[in-house]
Amino acid sequence: MTSDRVAVITVSDRCARGEAEDRSGPTAVWILRQAGLTDVATHLVPDGVEPVRDVLRTALDDGARLVFTTGGTGITPRDLTPEGTREVLDYEVPGIAEAVRQRGTGAGVPAAALSRGLAGVASASDGTRALVVNLPGSSGGVRDGLEVVLNLWRHVRSQLDGGDH
Repeated sequence: MTSDRVAVITVSDRCARGEAEDRSGPTAVWILRQAGLTDVATHLVPDGVEPVRDVLRTALDDGARLVFTTGGTGITPRDLTPEGTREVLDYEVPGIAEAVRQRGTGAGVPAAALSRGLAGVASASDGTRALVVNLPGSSGGVRDGLEVVLNLWRHVRSQLDGGDH
């Protein structure tokens, strides 16, 4: 792969309060490192539009070119990761989010269809562009989502930098 900076953001009220152990974030980090993406920053924030929006902006301004959130994509009242993400995106890439959902449902997890996760391109304050992808909060959902995105990353990275199709 490349030496691009990646950010993994776990969104969870319970983990942020120390009431539960974050399993999805460490799973993502392990998979990313196995894929050769070793410059990985991690963040843990509570659910909500503002925490998600603010940490995404921080990750982008810290140089992340690939950003994953885990958690907060369901349909409970506190699942607001897509709303916070939408405030940061320049535009959505709906095919990626749909492919992540299809990977989950195809693997026999019907509840994957309930994910409202988004994927899209966002810009740092210096204009550098990054891919942002919302993944489910389960370790299995993270594995499935990373499989989809990592298979696309080289092409996406080239296009973010103005490469041809």
